[in-house]
Amino acid sequence: MSNSIPTQLRFPPFAGFTIRADFEGGALSSDFGPLLLRGVDQQIGLVHRLAQAIDDRRHASYIDHSLDDLLTQRIFQIACGYADANDANALRRDPMFKLGAERKPLEAEQDLASAPTFSRLENAVNTRDLYRLAEAFVEQFVASYGKPPEMIVLDMDHSEDRTHGQQELAFYNHHYQSHCYLPLFLFEGLSGKFITAALRPGKRPKGAENAMILKRVLKRLRQHWHETRILLRGDAHFANVELMQLALDDPYTDFLFGLTGNSRLKKLFWLNIPDTSRRDKLFNNRGANHESETQLQAVSARI
Repeated sequence: MSNSIPTQLRFPPFAGFTIRADFEGGALSSDFGPLLLRGVDQQIGLVHRLAQAIDDRRHASYIDHSLDDLLTQRIFQIACGYADANDANALRRDPMFKLGAERKPLEAEQDLASAPTFSRLENAVNTRDLYRLAEAFVEQFVASYGKPPEMIVLDMDHSEDRTHGQQELAFYNHHYQSHCYLPLFLFEGLSGKFITAALRPGKRPKGAENAMILKRVLKRLRQHWHETRILLRGDAHFANVELMQLALDDPYTDFLFGLTGNSRLKKLFWLNIPDTSRRDKLFNNRGANHESETQLQAVSARI
């Protein structure tokens, strides 16, 4: 193999250990991702920020794995494709995952946590912890900017998270044809950065619920960025009076929401297409498109 590279790959040392990558064997692992993730987390400090948001109510005498270690192991496993907590039983001895969690890879007493530990952790987290975790993600997003940006686009969307069995608050959602949760995800539309998420039941949210979540996120952002222009962007089920009023109350916030069709909007749309042949193509879905602007004043919030 004339294209092979004998040079070893070197990574940041830990506890006196030199970390190198080669092809000579030894304690083997099929996963290299934990080392890359460790390097990224050393730069951004996300895992520690999330650990600080959770109230650790365990008795100190019975703790073998800190919250930082548990979150590191769980997050790295998910990022490497091991979403099931039961995978921890096999991966707790994996040398790469142990190195990713800054543990000695060949010593049995340095093994990572098992699945029952994660089961207890997931059941111990309460709603106050979840709220602080959501805030921690917002703070991480703010920290990713060196200075306040001139503008951000706050993209909002709900996503199906299918459930299996009798999981609490898992409802049947007709749109997705499944029993699921329907968490709200917020991303920055210009950079693609993750802002935060809110875990919620599988039913369709009302305008007041969306506004309640966005109000808290905007308040957090405004603590750091007083004059940054923020555009709220979402599809038709965000087009409600509560969210619109939330944007109108802030002089530096605008909104751009889709609207579902109705007879009044359709009439205004067709009046803006004088070309009958073009109108025919649009009506019969032949690939034509048309953009126009119009003024619409509603006597109530329903249009």
